[in-house]
Amino acid sequence: MSIAENLDRVRSSIQKAALACGRNPSSIELVAVSKFHSIDEIMQAVSCGQKIFGENRVQESLEKFPSILESNSEISLHLIGNLQRNKVKKILPFVSCIESVDRSEILEEIGKESNRIQKHVSILFEFHTGEESKAGFQTRDSLFSAIDLLEKYPFLTVKGLMTMAPFTSDTSRVRSSFKSLSQLQRDCISRYPMLDFSCLSMGMSSDFEIAIEEGSTEIRIGTAIFGERQQ
Repeated sequence: MSIAENLDRVRSSIQKAALACGRNPSSIELVAVSKFHSIDEIMQAVSCGQKIFGENRVQESLEKFPSILESNSEISLHLIGNLQRNKVKKILPFVSCIESVDRSEILEEIGKESNRIQKHVSILFEFHTGEESKAGFQTRDSLFSAIDLLEKYPFLTVKGLMTMAPFTSDTSRVRSSFKSLSQLQRDCISRYPMLDFSCLSMGMSSDFEIAIEEGSTEIRIGTAIFGERQQ
């Protein structure tokens, strides 16, 4: 199938999953994960109306997206992979959102650089809910300590939380992962009523229907749109 056909199928599946659990499909954003895919493939998705793209690696993002963003002002780039402190300066001018803020040190680096260049950037706090993945804040206390640092960085805007479910065919474990992030969202809203925690970025090609049932407002889809990645 073509990228256009794949996007149609994914959008239809999102709509079906949302309606099945009584949700408005328009409340769920689609991030097309373009890691290991070419500028041409990305532009095929753009031509089908896709506006938000997610990349895992800084270097690959810098090889593809400056030219795309320059000629397509409606397109936005989210960094969804692990970010090292020494690469913050390189990527910050090109991203609208960093979804993988997983430790206080990287939050502070992003905050300092956003202050320096005076660029507003949205962030999601990544929380560890999957046993196989080590990414994300490991405890609620460490997350809350990081959130408390936001007052120092006026150019950072928190939008919510992100997680990766365990890579397993056991749907009960996947659902438990998403449920735990939904509960954490409620706790953050209660604890920080002045901040925006409306975004729940959870769900990928293999599990986004479950994520939608558990309240996801943003799903990250790569394979189901672009096909298998070519390294």
